[in-house]
Amino acid sequence: MACLEVCNEGKFKEDEEGTTNTLDGSVDMHGRPAIRAKSGRWVAGIIILVNQGLATLAFFGVGVNLVLFLTRVLQQNNATAANSVSKWTGTVYIFSLVGAFLSDSYWGRYKTCAIFQIIFVIGLASLSLSSQLFLLRPKGCGSQENPCGTHESYQIVLFYLSIYLIALGNGGYQPNIATFGADQFDEEDRREGHSKVAFFSYFYLAMNLGSLFSNTILGYFEDEGIWAIGFWASTASAFAALVLFLIGTPRYRHFKPNGNPLARFCQVLVAAVKKGKVEMPSGGEELYTEERKESSMNGNRKILYTDGFKFLDRAAYISSRDLDNQKQGLHNPWRLCPITQVEEVKCILRLLPIWLCTILYSVVFTQMASLFVEQGAAMKTTVSSFRIPPASMSSFDILSVAVFIFFYRRILDPLVSKIRKSDSRGLTELQRMGIGLVIAILAMLSAGIVECYRLKYAKKECPHCDGSSTLSIFWQIPQYAFIGASEVFMYVGQLEFFNAQAPDGLKSFGSALCMTSISLGNYVSSLLVSMVMKISTEDHMPGWIPGNLNKGHLDRFYFLLAALTSIDLIVYVACAKWYKCIKLEGRFEENEDQENFKV
Repeated sequence: MACLEVCNEGKFKEDEEGTTNTLDGSVDMHGRPAIRAKSGRWVAGIIILVNQGLATLAFFGVGVNLVLFLTRVLQQNNATAANSVSKWTGTVYIFSLVGAFLSDSYWGRYKTCAIFQIIFVIGLASLSLSSQLFLLRPKGCGSQENPCGTHESYQIVLFYLSIYLIALGNGGYQPNIATFGADQFDEEDRREGHSKVAFFSYFYLAMNLGSLFSNTILGYFEDEGIWAIGFWASTASAFAALVLFLIGTPRYRHFKPNGNPLARFCQVLVAAVKKGKVEMPSGGEELYTEERKESSMNGNRKILYTDGFKFLDRAAYISSRDLDNQKQGLHNPWRLCPITQVEEVKCILRLLPIWLCTILYSVVFTQMASLFVEQGAAMKTTVSSFRIPPASMSSFDILSVAVFIFFYRRILDPLVSKIRKSDSRGLTELQRMGIGLVIAILAMLSAGIVECYRLKYAKKECPHCDGSSTLSIFWQIPQYAFIGASEVFMYVGQLEFFNAQAPDGLKSFGSALCMTSISLGNYVSSLLVSMVMKISTEDHMPGWIPGNLNKGHLDRFYFLLAALTSIDLIVYVACAKWYKCIKLEGRFEENEDQENFKV
């Protein structure tokens, strides 16, 4: 929560033994103030991390080889399969907005996580059954050497219904479990505040360790055509994750939902438009500040006034008509909004440019699940008599994530703090996200160079036979390693940034923004592939990404992404310099000398 400025007003004196309850307003499962020693912290945090690892294993047990399932079982070509995977993955993260909305508005994070995990398990069970009973026909098909035959329309419909149930379940669950895990740590307590920052790194590590098993063991079975076992293993993992999550129920800390945020946003916009001709005072004076006990926002911290988007300040301006209404005991939220509500809208508007700049990074990231796999399948995949599944190469991405999380937390961050002579963490989230973009450019350059050499040693007329290219698949390791390193800086930074900068009542929405950037990245990737194929196949040319990659120019597509990401980096730096951090009114102060600070 570097970049998060907490303005502390008032003092809170703790006794020598410390307070019994948490200080951030969290409650237990019965709605009572949470007792620090009996709730949350790393006991609940570890349960959620293991839950996340198992759920990720289940999800990637389907997702990592979906492009091969579409080509070998459903007989789609490379470009169509890549687009199908991009659209499906994009839909997963679009559903994260649905989950975040329900969580912040009505259900709360615990109930939302439980319901969507149940949907996730149902989708996986349906996929396992439909694949075993209908899709894998004739029996034993689905490998590279033995593709399946045609299927009836209802079988295809059942398949897509299953995978989109998986998308709904996983998408609605993901942003809430990240925020729910962070809820287990009281950021008003210094030690728990540091643990909360560390949680996001370990959360992302748990995701990658979960996918390591699916990318290696399950990936091997599925690449050999044993799809049913892989899908049933994913179902079992998701069910185990659900059971573990429910077991931890008595230990969790909760925050109450805050009502429909769309209504609050609309109230600010309507009130500002109604007072469009009012002359406003400077400096945020004479603006309506709601008393805490009168607030409908469940005790969340007030957001202090900031410059910018001054037109919205009109929504909090107290006009003579508003004074008359107050004297009569009336309050119209569509004419007068508290400044905290106005600042809530400002916070989201300030986040949008940063969020938009992360979408193109997600275009780069999504290539790992589609074109990287297809590129690897067209390389030499054998070592002696053992065949390496192309999708299992993403294990090097996971190992890179683990290495760079350790490198960042234990080496780079302390080193930067020491150089800056500061007790705070070294690099801010915005700086880390910028570094992630730089590394993503290196990943695309590396992938493009490898493809140039793959084409140099390729047999043009041999699309999918052994020895299609004599270049070893292990030459893909650098591009996977670069992607893993960039994830540590970009996605972990995003999780921390959006969680910290979102208002208290919109924490799940903040996490959903991170997920949604991945979603739109997949859709943009799909659109970009379609545009490139349309343009590059004119005059009867095979195009950059044909069914036989040996006749195409996948390297040019990678270099195009590197160029687009470079432009995106320039825009991102400008947006990061413009960005203003959220200013919150702290509830407590640990010592008399504590002033405004950055976490």
